[in-house]
Amino acid sequence: MAVAASFLPGKAEAAKPLKIIAFGDSLTAGYQLPGDEAFPAVLEKALRADGFDVTVVNAGVSGDTAEDGLARFDWTFADGADAAIVELGANDMLRGLDTKLTFQTLDEILSRLKQRKIPVYLAGITASPNLGADYKKAFDQIFIDLSRKYNAPLYPFFLEGVMNVPKLQLADHLHPNREGVQKMVQNILPGIERFVKSLPPPK
Repeated sequence: MAVAASFLPGKAEAAKPLKIIAFGDSLTAGYQLPGDEAFPAVLEKALRADGFDVTVVNAGVSGDTAEDGLARFDWTFADGADAAIVELGANDMLRGLDTKLTFQTLDEILSRLKQRKIPVYLAGITASPNLGADYKKAFDQIFIDLSRKYNAPLYPFFLEGVMNVPKLQLADHLHPNREGVQKMVQNILPGIERFVKSLPPPK
């Protein structure tokens, strides 16, 4: 496994930090939270505490569907990136959008990242059971299929350990509060660290 140059100790010259773009919706953006309490900032702090020289860019926009994300893809990645964390689809699910459309849109996003040689860590969402068993099965499969197609590591449920835990949620029972974001980062961190270690040196 290749270790990112910025993680190797004893470099004669200061290495350039790895630039990771967190590309998502309100769960990434940090809905109703200060910027330093949003997922990208908390993740960056955790990675740096463990010795990884990274910058995690907050490219989350509240309310975005996968299609909205695709619409802003080009300018979001205009300056390039060493890696991306893609977290989109929650709003598609909440609106009950056609799962085939969501798949096609996320597929296009991952295809564009592949064309730009930007490695992807996929953060999935699972559908609410009240949408019906058929919809849930089809929606949840989106992320599994994309992970396989692009050989991208998958974290199956971005809100693991936070959903349905009131003390970790805002009053809307949808978004994480400060403690919820910290729990999310704690849970996803081992997988992200394996991902970062696999990345080539910064561009």
